[in-house]
Amino acid sequence: MISTSHSSDVLECRSGNFRVWSLCDGYLDMPAGLLRDLENSPVPSAAAAARFRLSVNCFALEGPAVDGVLIDCGGGSWAPTLGRLAQSLKAAGLSPSAIRVLALTHAHQDHTHGLLTPDGQAALPNLSAIMLPAEAVESFRSERRLAPFHHLVRPLQNGDRLAKHLKTVALPGHANGHCGYALDTEEDLFLFFGDIVHVPALQFANPTLSWGYDENQATARATRFGVFDEAARNGTWIAGAHLDRPGIGRVISRGEGFHFEPAGG
Repeated sequence: MISTSHSSDVLECRSGNFRVWSLCDGYLDMPAGLLRDLENSPVPSAAAAARFRLSVNCFALEGPAVDGVLIDCGGGSWAPTLGRLAQSLKAAGLSPSAIRVLALTHAHQDHTHGLLTPDGQAALPNLSAIMLPAEAVESFRSERRLAPFHHLVRPLQNGDRLAKHLKTVALPGHANGHCGYALDTEEDLFLFFGDIVHVPALQFANPTLSWGYDENQATARATRFGVFDEAARNGTWIAGAHLDRPGIGRVISRGEGFHFEPAGG
């Protein structure tokens, strides 16, 4: 993989006939008490931080049968520190009108509300399909603000292919239907995911640390360890919604934990 462009808002990667962009939508400041230990208690060593800053990333794809695919769309005006997707697309030389398929990892607001501009207009005007796990459809349709997009929803099952080189991967634990998308460029493997990691500085070294919003923390821990372990063994590039910028990198085994090595560093 070759990184050809890297700024605070955009990382562009090339692999075979594919291009991948990591796009910044902004950030969220969250209470440190949301980081939990195995007893589901706040982590004392993290409490001094008071708050953690979580990056919010989206990923655009270009290549055989994946042109115009965007993975997650950020939170838009859901929070004042979000809503930078449009300017990140512009910085990448991409147009919102070129996005035809939105592939969601789950239905939480910081991954879905980027569908709307602050004045309530469609942020991706030529969108023809919203792909998301079948288990997350009800949650998505419960959002009244997203009603204009309900007819675009296409439910997915684990292993379903969006294209020859792109398939859905179940990643349970964080939210109903939470999933990732695996891209095989025939030169590199990528795994795009939503909320496997929230505090990269701590959770790579200690994957047992979970997040207060994980619906099933034991399952989320097992999923996180499995993703890290497999990525480290296979050399998979991981791309996460809340990984620190640039949002893409590789995992290295280190003792009983792991280390994250960002792309373009």
